[in-house]
Amino acid sequence: MTKANKNVNFGYYSGWMLTKNTWALNFMGGSQFIYLLEGDEKAMLIDTGYGQGDLRAYVEKLTDKPVIVVNTHFHVDHYGGNAEWEKVYLADHWEKDASPDYQENDKKFPYPDYEKVVIGDGYEFDLGGRIIRTLRAEVAHCSSSLFFHDVTNNLLFSGDEFESGQTLMFMGEPGTLAERLHNMKENAERLYALCDEHTLVLPNHNGAPIAKEYFLDYMGLVDSVLAGNAEIEDDLNHKYIDNMPGHEKYCRVRYGGASIFAVREEVLQAPEIG
Repeated sequence: MTKANKNVNFGYYSGWMLTKNTWALNFMGGSQFIYLLEGDEKAMLIDTGYGQGDLRAYVEKLTDKPVIVVNTHFHVDHYGGNAEWEKVYLADHWEKDASPDYQENDKKFPYPDYEKVVIGDGYEFDLGGRIIRTLRAEVAHCSSSLFFHDVTNNLLFSGDEFESGQTLMFMGEPGTLAERLHNMKENAERLYALCDEHTLVLPNHNGAPIAKEYFLDYMGLVDSVLAGNAEIEDDLNHKYIDNMPGHEKYCRVRYGGASIFAVREEVLQAPEIG
């Protein structure tokens, strides 16, 4: 595949067809995914990355159909390239997750005042022979998460709420960790109920697809934290977060294949609060 711009950090885009008419686009040194879904009449782009390189040009090499752009949530590594398009569909409360300088970032693109269309639970996109249904997530990883269910092809797009590496649970979301863990379990139960034996689960980081059994492990992780017997590790083993200021206060919690990063003190307090 053609590289977007060799002079831009994280701006190298590569991709492959995951299933028929479904592409996984890779960037950020290989650790993050954007998804492109094509129907008979339209295409859908799930997230726009950091906004480096020329994502739109890359996407238009893969499809000549009109592209609907959606965000799984409003963190900068998912909305950074939104302003390459005229319109983006996203969840309510997106402002709570936006970086303070997000409008400055948009000014470098053709559509700095792009239209933001807020959608919620049950909203459907018809791409032409391919139906994508939106599910509004309860607040866990962040305030603005949406899941996308490709009901035609048994694909579930889980954003950053569930993945094989770790879900970040310290990003400044409202509520206590215990409250957000309850929400995480509710989200996991809802998504797992949608899975059949053919379902592929597609997160935005650290490998895709992942098995639907990860949802069961996340449910078990929540139960272990709230019961006070969670497996807590002080070593994060994460090349970016290990270099963040104040990373010493975070810990990793594991259960089976599931893992979260959270503030250690909040993990220890969760059984009392939750």
